[in-house]
Amino acid sequence: QVQLVESGGGLVQAGGSLRLSCAASGRTFSSYTMGWFRQAPGKEREFVAAITWTGVNTLYADSVKGRFTISRDSAKNTVYLQMNSLKPEDTAVYYCATGTRVFLGVGSPRTYDVWGQGTQVTVSS
Repeated sequence: QVQLVESGGGLVQAGGSLRLSCAASGRTFSSYTMGWFRQAPGKEREFVAAITWTGVNTLYADSVKGRFTISRDSAKNTVYLQMNSLKPEDTAVYYCATGTRVFLGVGSPRTYDVWGQGTQVTVSS
């Protein structure tokens, strides 16, 4: 059974930092693109960041560029999302996802077929 498990969410004040982790099990994800998405109450799921299996190529949503950093440790089958300078509008459930070997359409949820259960991030003002 392929599984993604996120961790690291929590409550933080505006301007603070959090690091999310996504641990993959069930198969080797070292050749797959990994993505982070988020969903706030009443809103659609939106793209946050993605990274190729080599870690060389990354893509960020404009809203998080310069504040968030995606990285991966393929030996540990884990992808990370370092979030700095957090804002109240970053409050959402954050999901990691995988399922594509190519770095195309990585901003669309339809590109991915394996999702984690999500971790809540709340940023207070």
